[in-house]
Amino acid sequence: MGAFTMPSLGADMDVGTVTRWLVRPGDTVHRGDVVAVVDTEKSEIEVEVFEDGTVAELVVPEGREVPVGTVLARIAPAPAAAGPGSASAPASPAPEVSGPGAAEDRTARLRHAVGSLVARSKREIPHYYLATTIDLSRARAWLDDVNASRPVTGRLVMSALLLAATARAVAAVPEVNGTFTAGAFTASPSVHLGVAISLRGGGLVVPAIREAQDRTLDELLATLRDLVGRARTGVLRASDLAGPTLTVTNLGDRGVDLVHGVIFPPQVALVGFGRVAERPMVADGQVVARTAVTATLAADHRVSDGRRGGRYLAEIDRLLQRPDEL
Repeated sequence: MGAFTMPSLGADMDVGTVTRWLVRPGDTVHRGDVVAVVDTEKSEIEVEVFEDGTVAELVVPEGREVPVGTVLARIAPAPAAAGPGSASAPASPAPEVSGPGAAEDRTARLRHAVGSLVARSKREIPHYYLATTIDLSRARAWLDDVNASRPVTGRLVMSALLLAATARAVAAVPEVNGTFTAGAFTASPSVHLGVAISLRGGGLVVPAIREAQDRTLDELLATLRDLVGRARTGVLRASDLAGPTLTVTNLGDRGVDLVHGVIFPPQVALVGFGRVAERPMVADGQVVARTAVTATLAADHRVSDGRRGGRYLAEIDRLLQRPDEL
């Protein structure tokens, strides 16, 4: 009989609370079905089951806080002749906690969770920082040309190009993409690109765009918008938060020019982008106005060094000079 456990939904998560069960004993479930809503210090997350079967027992009742890894339910394997999923009604939702007091409490817990993660990161990871200014004039001209033939709702934005370049540049410098655990680095064959999203109530979450290196610009933009929308309305799923291998933070829409990020453990690097704006640059011996952005890299010195980090930022720059190839 399989055990459905409290998942780890981030490096800073130690405990979680089952706020709602969406199944009852006897219900048939299939891999990917949402079976519960878990409240973390950051937000409520829809949690999926990862096997087919029948719910045999709900071990943890609604409202109880338990550590990561605790058995929440037991799932009996599906018989060979099992039919489609049960159509039985989900369990009644638990009463929602609302009001300013509850909001203030969640905001305080968010700040505590983020603060604890940052403290751990700075304590355990020997950060080094690099920055470069990237000329986006070609990228801007290319976007304008492509968008001229698209409807307003289908137009691309610069963020899609920045995400694509970040993910694809990993091929040149794989040391920035992976995890450092048990004293060793494990490179990831795929780029699961974490996107730092600020929440309206304070704090942030980092859902991942899976296989980002293989996605088209339209796919990257659609996935980004979907994640931002669901993160800010509290309907992220556990699979959204599973295993980012490299994170991007973009504070340009906040008017920030330069971002010195903090790595999310057990990842080993974080890329930051500031405001895309007109800046004075030298071209052909002349000072001219160019559309540009400052890109930064925070990386783990146990895995890479300034030479390799500089190579990675240079590769991002190179790719952004060829937007038609992204």
